[in-house]
Amino acid sequence: MSAVLPALQNLDPELRSGIIECIEHWKDQEGNLIMILHEIQNRHGFVPREASLLLSGETGVPLARIYEVLTFYHYFRLVAQGKHNITVCNGTACYLKGAGRLLAELESRLGIKDNQTTEDRLIHLETVRCVGCCGLSPVVVVDKKTVGKVFPTDMAGIIEGIRNREEKEEDEE
Repeated sequence: MSAVLPALQNLDPELRSGIIECIEHWKDQEGNLIMILHEIQNRHGFVPREASLLLSGETGVPLARIYEVLTFYHYFRLVAQGKHNITVCNGTACYLKGAGRLLAELESRLGIKDNQTTEDRLIHLETVRCVGCCGLSPVVVVDKKTVGKVFPTDMAGIIEGIRNREEKEEDEE
């Protein structure tokens, strides 16, 4: 644990106690690593690096094994997502109808790449294999709302809509 100790010196006490709580909850269960990771992600929306380090130190599970599990399962996220999510479907129908152009436009306008979050933590961008709406291709999902038959020129309006909703929420506070 001495190698990871410096990274944990400034660990948020609330994060530390939450992780310890997850470990305690699952400690007597066989195959508990994945359950602990699920619980950590459910609490935080992703599995912070510090959580993996602490988990390794507290359980004796090698950090490489923890990351092996985290990177094998698509469910786990290693970075926090933004407040709003834009998902580009890259299934066959969407791919053939221009999903790549949609993604390129979003990356250009947001200044991020696939599976990244804007610096202001407002928007997270990702691609998925299929959302099951092939008849509407190409499709993006904006905050769990499916938008079909979109064009690269529509991306500016989608982003603007998110930013306008944010400004409206701020004004209401």
